[in-house]
Amino acid sequence: MPDRRLYRVEAGLRLLAVFSLLMPIPKDIAVAQDLPSRLAREIAPTGSLRAAINFGNPVLAQRGADGTPAGVSADLARELGHRLGVPVGFETFDTAGAVVEALGGPRTWDVAFLAIDPHRAQTIAFSPPYVIIEGAYMVREGSPLTRNDQVDHPGIRIAVGRNTAYDLYLGRRLERAERVYAPTSADALALFLREGPEVLASVRQPLEAYAREHKDVRILPGRFMVIEQAVATPKDRPAGRAYIRAFVEEMKASGFVAEALDRSGQPDAVVAPAAR
Repeated sequence: MPDRRLYRVEAGLRLLAVFSLLMPIPKDIAVAQDLPSRLAREIAPTGSLRAAINFGNPVLAQRGADGTPAGVSADLARELGHRLGVPVGFETFDTAGAVVEALGGPRTWDVAFLAIDPHRAQTIAFSPPYVIIEGAYMVREGSPLTRNDQVDHPGIRIAVGRNTAYDLYLGRRLERAERVYAPTSADALALFLREGPEVLASVRQPLEAYAREHKDVRILPGRFMVIEQAVATPKDRPAGRAYIRAFVEEMKASGFVAEALDRSGQPDAVVAPAAR
């Protein structure tokens, strides 16, 4: 197994090299001394990296045995804090919509782990994706629906968690079907079971886990969307965005993201390809 400390040193030097190309440093300032502190002040201006974790997506975030955040998103936050030399403080949420709304408020954050979406991009900036997951439909076993393209028809109601990535996507794409809202993705499942909407839209992995235990439902083949999970930052931190972009690419290429997914029991999640 490679020496973890050596890997961090080499990765840090690569990130510094990328950043120096994107953001030239005055010649009279020693880059090795000044660049990390400048980055830390921009990315984590309070002296602690405030990381928003959304427990509503179990592929990316879980609660550890001691209740603290676990999973690939929490691992990335801790690694970023380590490289910047600052402690990490977690702000936890049950929905992605609540994460977006918290920016600038009492529970504001420096980094968050969200699906890329053009509506969200109006107020926040995104790194390249680090994980790709699928949006899928679940129906009852006796449903006449057998394909994704049959869902958008009059009389079809789709249970969704409000302001999730798939809710925002369906809001742009659906022409005839109706969305029926629940506060969270977990509540959308309860709504589907309790009130009888014809379809439930969610992330594939938790739907498949439920369907394995309940033979009265099934997942429609394929996917209705690709969900690109990325690191989100406030838009007014351009140097920090450049650093985090390089950080995400390094974490994918090194195997860090894949290992974190495996450790958290999500081996079926797909690491995003290198950004173009």
